[in-house]
Amino acid sequence: MGLNEASLKQNLAGKFIGHRFHYYESIGSTNEEAFRLGVQGAPEGTVLIAESQSAGKGRMQRVWYSPAGANIYTSIILRPTFETSRAPQISIAAGVAVAETIDHYCPGKARLKWPNDVLIGGKKVCGILAQMKMSVNAIDFVVVGIGINVNLSHQEFPLDIQEIATSLAVETDREISRLEVIISLYENMAKWYREIAQNGFDPIKEKWLNLSSMIGKTVSVMFREETVSGKAVDLDDDGSLIILTAGNETVKVSAGDATILKR
Repeated sequence: MGLNEASLKQNLAGKFIGHRFHYYESIGSTNEEAFRLGVQGAPEGTVLIAESQSAGKGRMQRVWYSPAGANIYTSIILRPTFETSRAPQISIAAGVAVAETIDHYCPGKARLKWPNDVLIGGKKVCGILAQMKMSVNAIDFVVVGIGINVNLSHQEFPLDIQEIATSLAVETDREISRLEVIISLYENMAKWYREIAQNGFDPIKEKWLNLSSMIGKTVSVMFREETVSGKAVDLDDDGSLIILTAGNETVKVSAGDATILKR
């Protein structure tokens, strides 16, 4: 069964994430539309799914390559009741959920790169973009955008990212059911989101640290015009990366592009 409105309706009925969904053959950005729907009061667990995006959004204002019929482009609307400082935990949970989903197809190969990339063999297979709207001092809603490269061949990636991107099909040498992937993704996201609410951040933090290839490595994090380098030693409870600099100073980095430095 392919990824279409009828199959989604059949498989997502009654699910916490996906019980209400919006399906688009083409859209500018699922995250932008999800944010608009969130403002209008869309209930928690609402998802948006697109076959293609003309203005897919990556981090740091980058464009996310979004051709039709090959990948997963989805945004999830969540309305957590915990304090605003914990909002970044949702993005960390999303990374864990994606890695767990991918593990079914590529056992033991998915790795998490702070802040929100999922890699296989050092190449990017998924990007996550979380955006929050606050009301006074509370979280109104969080939109979690997830793009997974599923059935693109190596040659179908743009030349400038062919050496740094991969897909599930490239890694498994077979075509993958996008419907199967998206159902598993929503189930795993629901599981880890509930875990945050019921048991706090520690279980997700532990899982993330086990899946990350960064901890213990020398990294460089660039944000705007500033660069921080040192050994990545831990993840803070607000989702920040904790770095121990060469001067033995502990620095918390909350955003930026992280690179593992080769010795």
